[in-house]
Amino acid sequence: MFEKSHPIEKKTTSWGVSWEDAYGYVQAIQVGNDIYVSGQLSHDESGTFLHPAPLDSTGRPTDFSMMEAQMRVTYDNIAKLLARFDATLDNVVAETLYVLDVDAAFSVAGTVRKAAYGIERPQCASDIIGVSRLAQPVQLIEVSCKAVLGKATKV
Repeated sequence: MFEKSHPIEKKTTSWGVSWEDAYGYVQAIQVGNDIYVSGQLSHDESGTFLHPAPLDSTGRPTDFSMMEAQMRVTYDNIAKLLARFDATLDNVVAETLYVLDVDAAFSVAGTVRKAAYGIERPQCASDIIGVSRLAQPVQLIEVSCKAVLGKATKV
């Protein structure tokens, strides 16, 4: 006999872009003190892709020089989502970068990440994974992360 599970309290946020409905997901979710941010891309709040990579006739990127610009916008989008939960990049404890070209990503990641986090050595675990394709062909990078809200302390 199975017991009925008890629902957990979830707070969610989304951009309101078309692919959220098409795929069926939220951009970020808070459960307790944990915030999980879905893979973020380089787009504005209306869903227009910024710094898109040029594509060949088969739909594959031909130029990876937009990696840095895409990475900067991607971290900005993560920061905007975290702010909706009263969190910042300081709350991030783990991140995963999914990239089409690991060398292109490594060449800019240190500079971009240090600027985004505002510290010489960002205080989070980080993975970088080379993939063959992302959900949107013009994208060179996608970043997901987990953040943790600190417990309030009495003064």
